[in-house]
Formats: sequence, structure tokens, C-alpha cells
Amino acid sequence: MTESPQVHVIIPFRPVNPKTRLSDVMDQEEREAFARAMLGDVVSVLWEAGCSPSLLSTVPFEFHGVRTYVDTRELNEALNAYLSQQEKPVLIIMSDLPLITPDAVRRLIAGTADVGIVPGRGGGTNVLYVRKPQEYHVDYYGASYCDHVRIAEDAGLSYEVIDSFFMSTDIDEKEDLVEILIHGRGRSRGFLTEIGLTLSLEHGRVGIQRSSHE
Repeated sequence: MTESPQVHVIIPFRPVNPKTRLSDVMDQEEREAFARAMLGDVVSVLWEAGCSPSLLSTVPFEFHGVRTYVDTRELNEALNAYLSQQEKPVLIIMSDLPLITPDAVRRLIAGTADVGIVPGRGGGTNVLYVRKPQEYHVDYYGASYCDHVRIAEDAGLSYEVIDSFFMSTDIDEKEDLVEILIHGRGRSRGFLTEIGLTLSLEHGRVGIQRSSHE
């Protein structure tokens, strides 16, 4: 068997009615299945990278033997309560990053800074690696990247910004699905093709179209 994973990962996950901004291309049942497919891609990569993933969910949820912590509180409150109880480094990664690779994860956790930050588009934060979790807290939503840099500075912690296209590509909007169909190799891409979503080219721009089929 492989060695016991050394890096613990917490993945916030919303099983019920996720990704509402994709409602124009998927109904609720499809969005929930798509969210599970993306989660599956993330979990598989983390295992391959030698990490030990767990879920932070608002409702009881079972997923392929991954441990689930149920916390009905708001995301920041739930994560900060979790961090305050951890003594070893923690990797916080969002569940909607289906393009991440094991090499990118390994590069992140191999850094020497107290905090590793992978920005999302528009000022968000997609991944945080916190070596001293009891000395740090999170503040998601809005321009959370700027907030997480400031929190590290205020706490006297060093930080490193990790430049990774695949880890920076979170899936929220219809247009984001283009990246999965172009670059994806896992469950998420398979799900999109299964429900009839394909690339389209209109006015010189790549988009998404859905074929009608039973």
C-alpha cells in the first residue's frame, strides 16, 4: 500500500442546489451531479498528490469514503473554527477546480512560506495552504485574495502567491465550462459531454451549446 498521506485537506462542499449560476444550462439535479463530478476530480488529484482530503458540508453527505465534517454555520465561521483546532498544516481547496493537477498541488505544499495562496479570477481565493492554522483565519467572499494577504501580513506570517492557470480556473458561469471541454480529462468533462454540452464558435468566440437528445 502507499504511504499514509501527510497533508490534510479540507474541501468546502454544498451538495444541495449548488452552482445556481449554471441554471440556464443545467437543472438542479444536473447541477448537483456536476458538482459531485467536479468534487470527484478534485479528490482523485489530491489522493494522487499524497494528500488526505475531507469535506466540510452543510448537510450530511457521503462521498467514496471521504470523511465529512458537517457544519451548518457560514463558511468563514465554519472554516475558522476548524482551523483553530488544527496543529498541523491544512490545505483548503474549493470543490469546483476540476482542472487541478497533482504536480500543481505538490508544488504548492512544497513551498516554504507560512501561507500559500492561489488566487481565483476576479479577486477570489481558490486554494490556501496554511502551515500554522491556529495563527491564521480566513475571510472568503468578495476580494478574498486581498483579505487573505492582509491577514497573513497582520499575523506576521510569510506568504507566497502561486501562479497556476488550472488551480485558478474555478467553475461558476456557463462560460467557464469552455475550459473543462478544452482542458478537462476527468469526470467533469465526461459529465458535460454526457448531457450534450459541446463547444460552439460564434462571432469568433468559443462558447457552449447544448444539443437536444434523450
